[in-house]
Amino acid sequence: MAAAPEERLDVLTAAGDKTGVSKPRSEVHRDGDYHRAVHVWIYSESTGELLLQRRADCKDSWPGKWDISSAGHVSAGDSSLSSARRELHEELGIKLPVDAFELLFVFLEKCVTNNGTFFNNEYSDVYLVTTLSPIPLEAFTLQESEVSAVKYMHCDEYKNYLATENGEYVPYDLKGQYGQLFSIIEKRYKDNMESRSLTLQKQISRYAPIHLEPELTTLSEGDREALGYILKASIVIDDIFYEQVWNSNRMLRDWLKARSGSSSFDNLKWAYYSINKSPWSGLDENKPFLSTADSAVNLLTDATKPISGWKGVEYRAAFPQDKPGGANFYPPDMNKMEFELWKSGLPDQEQKDATGFFTVIKRPDALLPSALSSSKGSDQTNNSDDLYVVPYSKEYKSSLEKAAELLCKASECSDSPSLKNLLRTKANAFLSNDYYESDIAWMELDSNIDITIGPYETYEDGLFSYKATFEAFIGIRDDIATSQLKLFGDQLEDLEKNLPMDNIYKSDNVSAAPIRVMNLLYNSGDVKGPQTIAFNLPNDERIVNERGTSMVMLKNISEAKFKLIVKPIADACIREEQKDYVDFEPYYTHIVCHECCHGIGPHSIILPSGKKSTVRLELQEFHSALEEAKADIVGLWALNFLINKGLLPKSLSKSMYVSFLAGCFRSIRFGLEEAHGKGQALQFNWMYEKGAFILHPDGKFSVDFTKVEDAVESLSREILTIQAKGDKPAAQALLQSRATMTQPLRVALEKIEHMQVPVDIAPIFGTANKLLANI
Repeated sequence: MAAAPEERLDVLTAAGDKTGVSKPRSEVHRDGDYHRAVHVWIYSESTGELLLQRRADCKDSWPGKWDISSAGHVSAGDSSLSSARRELHEELGIKLPVDAFELLFVFLEKCVTNNGTFFNNEYSDVYLVTTLSPIPLEAFTLQESEVSAVKYMHCDEYKNYLATENGEYVPYDLKGQYGQLFSIIEKRYKDNMESRSLTLQKQISRYAPIHLEPELTTLSEGDREALGYILKASIVIDDIFYEQVWNSNRMLRDWLKARSGSSSFDNLKWAYYSINKSPWSGLDENKPFLSTADSAVNLLTDATKPISGWKGVEYRAAFPQDKPGGANFYPPDMNKMEFELWKSGLPDQEQKDATGFFTVIKRPDALLPSALSSSKGSDQTNNSDDLYVVPYSKEYKSSLEKAAELLCKASECSDSPSLKNLLRTKANAFLSNDYYESDIAWMELDSNIDITIGPYETYEDGLFSYKATFEAFIGIRDDIATSQLKLFGDQLEDLEKNLPMDNIYKSDNVSAAPIRVMNLLYNSGDVKGPQTIAFNLPNDERIVNERGTSMVMLKNISEAKFKLIVKPIADACIREEQKDYVDFEPYYTHIVCHECCHGIGPHSIILPSGKKSTVRLELQEFHSALEEAKADIVGLWALNFLINKGLLPKSLSKSMYVSFLAGCFRSIRFGLEEAHGKGQALQFNWMYEKGAFILHPDGKFSVDFTKVEDAVESLSREILTIQAKGDKPAAQALLQSRATMTQPLRVALEKIEHMQVPVDIAPIFGTANKLLANI
C-alpha cells in the first residue's frame, strides 16, 4: 500500500504573511522556511495545573520530551483555529467547540536541532483551554505516533523545570515571549477582588446616569399600541447585536446577568458589561475588564470517550484579550490576506456579496468527518476551510423572523401611513435581506413616532468596515425643532458645489437632506458606550447617489451631554476670556452640520484606473475614522460658509470654533480605538500644528480666530481629496501621524480627569420601561 503523501505547509514571509507557496513539511524544515503552527494548553482552574504530553520517541524533534498539551503544524490552506481543534482531537481524542479556545499570543520560535539539519522558523498561535477541573487521564485517547503519555503538573512546578532547563522538558525561554503564558494565568487568578471592584466602580462612574422620559401626549391610540410592539422588536435587535460583537457574547451576557445578584462584585461586572455590551471597555482602547476566568461555564458530555462516574468536560467559554477586529462577521482566525485571496477568486456578484453590508463570512466546521479525512497527506492545498457567504436573513433567521412579526403587528396598529409603510417594508427586509425599499420608506417617514431599526453602521467591523450592525432608535418627534432646521438640508447642493476640493471630484446629484428632530425614548443594539447624539442614514451608496440622506437629531441626548459634559470641560480647559463662547446653540448647530456633511463629498468614486468604486470599499478600516473627521471639519467649514451667505447669524462665527474646541476634548475621551475619538484627535492635532488652537502656560486653551478658518479649510481639502481618490495609503498616513495622543491633549485630559467630569451618559429609559412592563 502506497505511503500517504507528505503534509504540505504554507511558506510565510519573515513577517508571518502567506507567500502563496506551499512545500512538503520536510523541505520546509530543511530550508528553514517560515511557517505556522498551533500550541494548545489545557489548564485546570481548580488545581492550577497544566496538561503536558510526552512526545513520541519517533518524533523528529524533541523525541521523548514533555511538552505542550497539544501542538501541530497548520497545513497548507488550513486555518489556525481549525488546526488547533483538529490537533487536540487527533492527538488526545478531545473534541471541543470554537468557544473553548482562547488565543493568548503569537510566538515566533527560531532554532536549529538534530545536528544542524532541522531548521525551525515557526510562528505559533498559542491557545488556552480552561477547564474547571482536570480531565481524567483515562479519558484521553492518545495518538501513538505523536504522544506517548500525558500528565498534569502545577504551573509553578512546570515553570521551575523550564527555568532550570530540566532535560526532560522541551525548553522555552521564560524571559522571552513564552513567559506570557505564565504571567497571564498568574494575573488572572491572583488579582484582588477588592482592587478589581474599585477599578470597575471608577470605570462605571465615567458615565452619568440620565433619565429619559419624553411625553407621549402627541401619540394616537393606534400609535401607542404600535409603540409597544416596536419596543419589543427593539429588544430582539439587541440580541442580534450581542451576537455580532463576538461569537459567545450572548452566552456571557446571560451568565453575568444571572449572577449579578450574587455579590456586589458580580453586580459591578454586570453593570459595566451592560454599558459596553462586551467584555472590552470602549473608553480604555478596548482593553478587557473581564477575563475568561469570569466567563460562562459549559458542560460537554461527549468531548471524550465516556468514563464511568465522570459527567464530562466543564470548560470556560473563552474570549480573546484583544477585541476581535472582525467582530463575529468573519471566522475568528481569518486575516485580511486570506479574505482578499479568497475574494479575488470569486465571480463579480459573489465579490459584492462578500463585501456587502448584510452578509457574514464563515468557514466549515473543522471537525466534520470530511474535513478530518482531507486535512493531512495531500499534494493539494487543503480546501476544507474555504470561506463562504451567509446572508443576515439566514444567519440571524430566528431573531429576524420574531422581529419581523412584531413590526407587522405594529404596522397593523399604527394610524400613520408613512409609519405603517416603514414597519411593513422593514419586516420584509429582515426576511429577504434586501433593505432598499425599507431605507426609502425610512427617508420618507413623517410620523410622531420616529423609528430607526435595522443594520446600519459599520464601526464594529475593524477589518474592512464592510459589515453593518443592528441597532434601534425609538423617539418622539419634535415638530417645532424639526421645522427650525430645514435651512441646513436645503443648502446641501450649494455646499457641495463650493466644497474645498477640485471640481472634478464634486457631485452633481446632491439632494436636499430631510432633518428630523426627536427626543429619544429607547435605543438598543449598537448603542454601546458613548451615546449617539445624531445620525445620517442610509449608508447604502445606491440610495445616497439617487436620493441623498436623511438626518435624525436626538435633542434630549444633546442637551444632556452639553449640560453634564461639554460645559464642565469648558470650565476646565478654555481660557476665561473665551469661556462664554461655549454655548448650546453653536454646539448643537455644529452637530446638525456634521450630520449634513455626511451626505456631501465623495461617496461613489472613479479610481485612476477608471474603475468605479466607493470610498468605503477603498479606505476599508480607515474609512470610519476619516469619515467622522470629514463630517466634523467640513461641518465647521459649512457653518462659516452659511454665515458668510447671511443664512446664519454672525454671532456664531467665534462661538462655533470655541464650542468645537471644547467638544474635541469630549470626543477624544472615547479613546483612539473608536472612530469618533480617532477622528477628533486628527482634527485637534492638525489645528494645533497650524496655530489655530493655542495651549497657554496655565494649561488652558484658546482659539486664534485669525488662523482657524484657514486651518479648517486646509484639513477639509486634505480629507476630501483622500476620499475622492480612494487613497488608502494616504488615509493611513494621515491618521497614523495625526490621530495620536499628543502632549497638549494629555494636558487637557488630565485637567478634565482631575475635575471628575463624566465622559458620557448612561440613559435610563423610564417611560419605555413602564410601557414594556405593562405589555
